[in-house]
Amino acid sequence: MANFIKIFLATFFLWSTSGMAQQNTSFPVYTNNDLGISWSNEIATLKIWAPLADSVLVEYFGHNLTIPIQVKALEKGNSGIWYTKIDPNWGAHYYRYLVKNKVGLFSTWSSPITDPYAIAVSPNGTHAAIINLSREIPIGWEKDRPLPPMNHAAAVIYELHIRDVSSHASAGIANKRKYIGLTERGTVNSFGQSTGLDHLLDLGITHVHLLPVFDFKSSNEVDSIPPYNWGYDPYHYNTPEGSFATHNQDPANRIKEFRQLIQALHQRGIRVVMDVVYNHTAQTENAAFEQIVPGYYYRKNSKGEFSNASACGNETASERPMFRQFMLQSLLHWVKEYHIDGFRFDLMGIHDISTMNFLADSLRKINPGILLYGEGWTAGSSPLPDSTRALKQNVTKLSGIAVFGDEFRDGLKGSVFDLSAVGWLGGNTQQLNSVLFGLVGGIEHPNIDYQQVNYSKGPLSTEPRQLIAYADCHDNHTLWDRLSQTHANLPESVRINMHKQALTAVILSQSPSFLQAGTEFLRSKNGVENSFESPDSINAIDWDLKFHNREVYYFVKNLIDFKKTHPAFQLSDPSKQVRFNVDSTQKVVGYFIDARATSDVYEQIHVWFNTSSQHIKVDRPEYWKEKGWKLLMADHIFLKKIKRISNLSAVELAPHQTLILVKSR
Repeated sequence: MANFIKIFLATFFLWSTSGMAQQNTSFPVYTNNDLGISWSNEIATLKIWAPLADSVLVEYFGHNLTIPIQVKALEKGNSGIWYTKIDPNWGAHYYRYLVKNKVGLFSTWSSPITDPYAIAVSPNGTHAAIINLSREIPIGWEKDRPLPPMNHAAAVIYELHIRDVSSHASAGIANKRKYIGLTERGTVNSFGQSTGLDHLLDLGITHVHLLPVFDFKSSNEVDSIPPYNWGYDPYHYNTPEGSFATHNQDPANRIKEFRQLIQALHQRGIRVVMDVVYNHTAQTENAAFEQIVPGYYYRKNSKGEFSNASACGNETASERPMFRQFMLQSLLHWVKEYHIDGFRFDLMGIHDISTMNFLADSLRKINPGILLYGEGWTAGSSPLPDSTRALKQNVTKLSGIAVFGDEFRDGLKGSVFDLSAVGWLGGNTQQLNSVLFGLVGGIEHPNIDYQQVNYSKGPLSTEPRQLIAYADCHDNHTLWDRLSQTHANLPESVRINMHKQALTAVILSQSPSFLQAGTEFLRSKNGVENSFESPDSINAIDWDLKFHNREVYYFVKNLIDFKKTHPAFQLSDPSKQVRFNVDSTQKVVGYFIDARATSDVYEQIHVWFNTSSQHIKVDRPEYWKEKGWKLLMADHIFLKKIKRISNLSAVELAPHQTLILVKSR
């Protein structure tokens, strides 16, 4: 009987805990962005939102993290806030909370928990650190600013993992796997070509998209070389990850070095995008959010269980005011304290549209040119209706937030879920309309048969910048590995041409272009599809490939320059200024751009793709008889001396080749 009573009481407590916060609609809302630690005249104040609490204690620690030097009760304020000031004479360096919540008939203490608003933490995030960010700055930081606004359609985004850029021996970088490795100048590969930061500058990209650099749970920061992970398991959202710092025992070191990295990129005209993962947390029942306000921060399904649209054990409830406020304070923290230029939202389809628009509008008041985009899908079902969430099909309801165009990705190379699937690059004409869809950024266009488009059976966007054009990213195979496995029967030279055609389509689309780091020289992960837990030997960028595949590199570099410098690829309404010429086989496509209404030096640009294995002649149309037509690129080579084509009766496209023709004004 005693055991039965214990089980009954425990079950009742868990039931009442999980349901209380969700049923309670009268929770106070605190809208000041000063939760966590804040400073005024060298005095620090701690604030925590705990509306169910009977009592909140804070444990202060010195350098010894096992025994607190002081335990103090917080005072109760308005709007569910508890607060206290830190006496500077105590010598406190770290803190943790204990929260006593009254839920249902019972009051119970939480486990010791770190502050979810922590801006600095101890190694492995066991304790929040007491840090004044205004003191932890690199030389010249006060002059650093987010870079000025640009036309997002001209953006070329380069997705990069901090560790990948420097861990290979060929990188020539001293501070391997570290933030400051990407600040080093003059680094070269085995053949004397630039790597790291100098490579980014030479390539000409506009944005570096950093895979998660907030504090994540999977890394053991005390290891000299922690096991590899992408970092999509958020632990502390508002402090940089310690495994990328040179001295992670010092909580200030990671802050200074991450700022140093951003500063180095800004000084070279490169904007910084953070990959943020607010859709779930690494822990569920033991997470700080759940310990502080049980049942509030996470969605539950009809059975009262944690909903799991993230496929990681939980999903956060962005529609609830205080998680919305948490997201806002966190994003503002990265913009104001670290000068971040943009954010990529992981599994953005879990978040509600109202919250995403609130965040976007709030961020643009601080930085009008901020770049925002995300994954317009989920990894599982959510209790929130599809019509209210930031899914891909709702992109027109979003306030200037773009989504990834997987129609284009899979149209080019074949479905990422089926290695045997052949894309348009391999001659699959059924994928043609998905490619045309991607070239114009998913808008309504008269030359597209939407019933033949992957996933979206109608226009998705109203302007191209709402869609991100890409062929590969950290998920799934690299573009080169995918082409090599799906088309293993083809000669390498043919696969290289297919790779070039894919990047030509992505970069010369009307949308922001997105490249996985190293794709410009045929990066491989040895065929590993999802390398999130693979070692450096799989994930490290082999910079010597830049030499071995230098023809591809210089081709991509020229494409990027062509994209950025020609407004013809930054049209606001391609439905009127772009048309497609498709031959009867559908394996040759002409992508024609009328740029007369732009400031482009060319009034017309034609891009021809031949994805067949045959030589095909394109007869000269009547308008080619007009003066001013030139051949700019042929056989995937940008010509040093542009050829006039006035005497040509036809242009011949070799198998798997692309050419560009331009007409001067």
